[in-house]
Amino acid sequence: MKLVIGIVRPEKTNDVLEALYRAEVRGISMSRVQGHGGELDRVETYRGTTVKMGLSEKVRFEIAVSDSFVEATIEALCEGGRTGEVGDGKIFVVPLERVVRIRTAEGDEAAVTPVDA
Repeated sequence: MKLVIGIVRPEKTNDVLEALYRAEVRGISMSRVQGHGGELDRVETYRGTTVKMGLSEKVRFEIAVSDSFVEATIEALCEGGRTGEVGDGKIFVVPLERVVRIRTAEGDEAAVTPVDA
C-alpha cells in the first residue's frame, strides 16, 4: 500500500478529479495549501508597495491505494494536472505501514478498497 500525494495548481483541480475518476481511483482527500517549488518568485505591487510573493496557492491530493493502483493514480494526477509550465506540481509516493477503516475495523488492503454505500 502507498500514500500518493499530489500537489497541483488550483485551476487544475477539476481536471485532476475527472482523471482520477476515469482511472477508477477513489478515496481522495483534498486540501488547499501554500508552497514554493521550482517556479520563480513573483513580484507584485500592493497598495503602492512592491512585495515579493514567495508562496503559491496549490491543492494537495492525498490518496491511499493498493500497490496495483499506484501507477494509475500517478498517471491520472499527471494527466489532469499538467499544463507544461513551471509550477505544475509534484507527486510523492510514500509507503503505508498500516490502514484501518474506522467503520468496520477492516485493515490494510481491504481498508483502501472502495465499498458501495
